[in-house]
Amino acid sequence: MAEIVPVDDPADPRLKDYVDLRDVQLRKLLESERGVFIAEGEKVVRRALESGHEARSFLMAPRWLETLADVLEGTDAPVYVMPEKEIERVTGFHVHRGALASLDRRPVPPVAEVLADARRVVVAEDLMDHTNVGAVFRSAAALGFDAVILSPRCADPLYRRAIKVSMGSVFWLPYARVEDWYGFPDLMRSLGWTSLAMTLSEDARDLRDVAAGDLGEKVALMVGAEGDGLSPHWSRGADVRVTIPMAADIDSLNVAAATAVACWALGPRPAGRAGPVVE
Repeated sequence: MAEIVPVDDPADPRLKDYVDLRDVQLRKLLESERGVFIAEGEKVVRRALESGHEARSFLMAPRWLETLADVLEGTDAPVYVMPEKEIERVTGFHVHRGALASLDRRPVPPVAEVLADARRVVVAEDLMDHTNVGAVFRSAAALGFDAVILSPRCADPLYRRAIKVSMGSVFWLPYARVEDWYGFPDLMRSLGWTSLAMTLSEDARDLRDVAAGDLGEKVALMVGAEGDGLSPHWSRGADVRVTIPMAADIDSLNVAAATAVACWALGPRPAGRAGPVVE
């Protein structure tokens, strides 16, 4: 069972994993150096532990000890308990969902390993916004896709904000990060994947028409960076370029919304959900 540890000093070194959670650059450095990530909120903390991630510690206000009692019974990690105002001094914001956990990161598997058992994947190129990355994971998971592949410059899916927006789907939906950005389109083709590039190019086909056709067994939906979209190299390297027709005076959707629409159009029609219920 977890050890309950009252703490009254926000500068206590045992709280180092939780310092300045709103400072994105600092957190990227600290979390990569320590091999950790932060889960925020009761449901997300539960899902992180249910997925098999090991907790290093917890930080919460006293009123959350009872709510998470069953979780704390199953771990030996320390639980640092502080008043909410003091927690805010540590983290830099009000933790209104009650609980935080610091957990160990797992090694990210190679692309080929993640693709081996997949049939529908989302490939994201250079998404810099953690909210969009989290939303892409949530849509892919909810609509029956098997994995997400990230380009080298995509934002970290285990950053606190991305985890929260994904509602924890980053914990159980497999993902990998591309090493050879330039050769990736050719790699997908060599592995038998049909790549569909979401683009506004003049030769792009109506997504509905493409989805109604025979795309083969393995389909990769490629979506690009906020604003610029897919790079010309990845767009030209795809097998088919597709677009979502827009009403007059609107040229496109936000990348997260476009991904959701495309996943719905291209995904399987499962009888049930592929993973835990996403609320």
